[in-house]
Amino acid sequence: MLALDLGTTTGWAMKLPDGSIVSGTMSFRPGRYEGGGMRYLRFRSWLDELARSSVGLSAVYFEEVRRHAGTDAAHIYGGFLAHLTSWCEQKGLPYQGVPVGAIKRHVTGKGNANKDAVISAVTDRGFAPSDDNEADAIAILLWATETQGCVR
Repeated sequence: MLALDLGTTTGWAMKLPDGSIVSGTMSFRPGRYEGGGMRYLRFRSWLDELARSSVGLSAVYFEEVRRHAGTDAAHIYGGFLAHLTSWCEQKGLPYQGVPVGAIKRHVTGKGNANKDAVISAVTDRGFAPSDDNEADAIAILLWATETQGCVR
């Protein structure tokens, strides 16, 4: 199972068949001489690599953002979302967006918790996220495994 916090710096967390969880972040910031679409090509290649390197990827969960601070962030998120959902459709993988408030409420007890509270809650569960993106991905994975009956 794969959980993603979509964005230029994408947080990811994956539950492996043995029950262990691995996580991290991946940057999709365009290079100086790249067009804006390169971030999405690299994102799809990265998804392909994750699928190749993981045994039995069964589902994808992602943070479903309904409101963005700025127009650029909204456009970038929409691009990642479009590529993710089309990739999942192509691979025959089920996918589900999880509302931000549901994720925060699940790990912190408050639907409007700030970034530091999510990082703290995930850390209290034994993880060591490098930033809020990785913490959000871990929180999404915890939500999926603990509320959706996901065994993989």
